[in-house]
Amino acid sequence: MAAEGEPCLNFRSIGIVRLRGAFATLILLCMAFIPVFQDWFKVAMESDLHSHVILIPLVSAYLLVTDRKDLAWDSKPSPVAGSGMLLLAGVVFGWLLLSNPPWSEVDLTAVKMLSLVGFLWGIGLMFAGSRWMRSAIFPMGFLLFMIPLPDLAVEQLEHLLMVMSARLAEIIFAASGIPIFRNGQLLELPGVVLKVAQECSGIRSSWVLFITSVLAAYLFLPTMPRRIALVAVVLPLGVLRNAVRIYVIGWLCVNLGPEMIDSWIHRKGGPVFFAVSLVPLFVIAWWLRSRKTVRIANGRAADFV
Repeated sequence: MAAEGEPCLNFRSIGIVRLRGAFATLILLCMAFIPVFQDWFKVAMESDLHSHVILIPLVSAYLLVTDRKDLAWDSKPSPVAGSGMLLLAGVVFGWLLLSNPPWSEVDLTAVKMLSLVGFLWGIGLMFAGSRWMRSAIFPMGFLLFMIPLPDLAVEQLEHLLMVMSARLAEIIFAASGIPIFRNGQLLELPGVVLKVAQECSGIRSSWVLFITSVLAAYLFLPTMPRRIALVAVVLPLGVLRNAVRIYVIGWLCVNLGPEMIDSWIHRKGGPVFFAVSLVPLFVIAWWLRSRKTVRIANGRAADFV
């Protein structure tokens, strides 16, 4: 009981004060990061690979709203952890500004956005607490996809996808009876030679497919092993999509003429193959989800008997 004449502060009023403080801090942070947001938006608009990043904050905000009843709103603030995260993010951002490393615009923007995510996590810990952060771990962790892929990561992923796609395409050609000789990224077919170049790596569609699988796993699958299983099929599925596309183009060139290398299916067929690759992804997600339903149904039947 509060003493007579002493203001009575209940949990709800304290929560409102903390919420207002968090929003005020968030607004100040966004104002300070306006130049970074401009560079970030420019990178997104100039590169197909990074065009998705502007949607990530909207998805995270949507998930926080829809999951609001499951969040630990009674969590106590974690000022020590929050201050540590804010300090770490500030050190990274300050070092970047002071050292001005000779990196590409994408790499500089990636590190700046990484520090922004750190600031957001620090605000969450400072005002909402560690329990709230654990309950909101997916929406807050999903913010990492705001960060553009650094150049080195893009280079390594492109190389991996190109090599694996070329090897799998070789197997498909051989299995279909079309003579083929592979020399690195060159596929020699009767009357035509195909080169699996960077443009054929499918890195953008594979990366978007990966993000889609992470989101779908969280929304539709109940357990972590099933979520990991769904995400794990993305890389093989992306390689298979690339290999099938290479095979279709090669088959057309062999059977209809080498001029099919300039057909729309080569120049503009990427979105079509991406859309097709979504079908097995959601079929696998449905199968992983339905397995739980079947097991529960069998368990209830056994209990009834």
